[in-house]
Amino acid sequence: MLSDKVLYIRDLGNCPPAYLNDPARRDFFEIVWLYNEDALHEPQHDFQTLRGDWIYLIPPYRVHQLNKAGKNGVLISFKQELLEGDLKEFLLDVFRMFNIQGEFSCLQVNEETSKGLASVLQLLEEDYNKESINLIMIKALLKVFLLKLIHLKEQHFTMHDINEKRVYEFMLLLENNYKEERNADFYASELGISAKRLNQILKEKLDKTGVQLIHDRLILEAKRQIIHSENTIKEIAYNLGFKDHSYFSRFFKLHAQQTPQEFQSDVKRHVISHENTLYN
Repeated sequence: MLSDKVLYIRDLGNCPPAYLNDPARRDFFEIVWLYNEDALHEPQHDFQTLRGDWIYLIPPYRVHQLNKAGKNGVLISFKQELLEGDLKEFLLDVFRMFNIQGEFSCLQVNEETSKGLASVLQLLEEDYNKESINLIMIKALLKVFLLKLIHLKEQHFTMHDINEKRVYEFMLLLENNYKEERNADFYASELGISAKRLNQILKEKLDKTGVQLIHDRLILEAKRQIIHSENTIKEIAYNLGFKDHSYFSRFFKLHAQQTPQEFQSDVKRHVISHENTLYN
């Protein structure tokens, strides 16, 4: 279904189970735009309301499967190759926008922004539904849509208080360094504050310390690779910077309450018994 596509657009109410089960789906960036719906997560900022237009940005190889069944909205999935050839700065902005929270990023859209996005989406859908797709036009329209989302992300950023900005900056640093840097001192130094102050901010905003968030990110990546890669547990441990396979197994069990092998077995059973969801 997806193996020969670089773009997939579908109304959420008409999204077939075959899409959710397609192995090729893991290679796609996903944009889930909900129209006047309750959020699928707990809103984190004072300027966000529970109900409204929500845009979820889900990176490839994610573990999380948002429960969007029966929701009013649209799904836009695209492969990275549609972005290739653009400026490096634009690509980095897209990657950061999708990956900043590890599993997904979320934006609330006001009425004015929604109209602007909808006008671009309409043009994108028109070209997408033509018998002969103009790839140059598709790329251009997708880029405009993503640039609008990047601008929206920047608006959200300016509405955060100083400590929320530090959390944002910490999460960005974490995404780029978690495999090599596992001590809060490194991140605090990069942010220009003490490790003690960084942990105070993280505890206040996310109810976790820096080390806990680093460990969470490692476990998330381990789960992603166990689910989506064909590597052995030993190879995954090495990829994540664990030179001792047995230490990785103990680390995983401590934080996931089961061994990597047990998690892998649970995933296989879950996929067999649940046709329309991914393991979380």
